Amino acid sequence: MPHLIDAGRRHFTDQKFVRNLDGTQHYNRLFVRCSAKDITFKKVNFKWSIFDACYFRNCVFDSCNFEGCRFVNSNFRGSAFEGCIFDYTNFEKTHVDPDLLNTGCPSVENLKLAFVRSLRMNFQALGDAAAVNRAIALELEATEIHLKKSWKSPESYYRKKYKGWKRWLAGGQWFSFKVMSWVWGNGESPWKLLLTTIVFMGLMVIIHLFKTDVTTFAGLWETIGYVPQIFLGVENSPYGYGGGYLATILIIRLILFGFFMSILIKRANRR
Repeated sequence: MPHLIDAGRRHFTDQKFVRNLDGTQHYNRLFVRCSAKDITFKKVNFKWSIFDACYFRNCVFDSCNFEGCRFVNSNFRGSAFEGCIFDYTNFEKTHVDPDLLNTGCPSVENLKLAFVRSLRMNFQALGDAAAVNRAIALELEATEIHLKKSWKSPESYYRKKYKGWKRWLAGGQWFSFKVMSWVWGNGESPWKLLLTTIVFMGLMVIIHLFKTDVTTFAGLWETIGYVPQIFLGVENSPYGYGGGYLATILIIRLILFGFFMSILIKRANRR
């Protein structure tokens, strides 16, 4: 017996849709440079199809099935997707409305994560910074839910896939993800990073108060003004802090500064 057989994929090149479609079957197709304008596609099955260099202008896709589809170098500007299925769908350099992030996400978290990640990379390739930011927010949300379910959910999918040490590893990944979310929003929130810095300096204030035994309000204000100098390394610490404590502050300062530069670089790269 042969190891490979013909998949039966039909090819349509330089074709144009000229009327509305309702309930038709177009699964496992290759559409190359096909087009449509002001056409409504209702309950059309496009499963496992490829759209390459296609142009669909002001079209409506109502309850269509795009499972396993690929959209490559295509243009869907002005087109709306309502109640469509996008499981295992991939987008590459394709113009679609960013609202698809809010209307087309699969219900299963791991599929939602893959869908949003594909759109994020697609928008990034197109240089749409605003859409990239929206996609990243949804991607982080889906990632957190997926990691949490990986070790905690009783759903059969997760309990079959994550067993034994894999479940504990997923729990560790979820905990690390949550910590990084609190510290700097997993690379997306300079405000959380600023809050983390303020909290750390607050701990330094408390340590300084215990070390110097400050009991007056004036001494407290002096400490609040003094601690940032220690944190930034512009004060030689006349109170005699140990080398280990100062080294710890230096390491944390470098880490926080590295996080800050990472946020700036990522934001600049999206432009």
